[in-house]
Amino acid sequence: MAIVTLLAAGIVSYFASPHPDGLERVAEDHGFLEKANEPSWTAWIPDYEIPGISSPMLKVGLAGVIGAAILFGVLYAISRPLSAKPREEGRRE
Repeated sequence: MAIVTLLAAGIVSYFASPHPDGLERVAEDHGFLEKANEPSWTAWIPDYEIPGISSPMLKVGLAGVIGAAILFGVLYAISRPLSAKPREEGRRE
């Protein structure tokens, strides 16, 4: 199931909207987007594209796969302790 989800993230992410997200749109509409030219830090995956890859489909698809894999990892790390079975009384480990 995880493999199917990663493949879907890689393929579907190429067809994502090229339009700016909500915050960028508000900044454009109110004319203060230019004030934020120099970011204070660089994102790991800026603009949902992997830098250094020339193929548009590959750099966006790979960003989708990496994002989905990170999400799986975080959810697994959170759910693992929550799903641990309680020890039975009187049972030695």
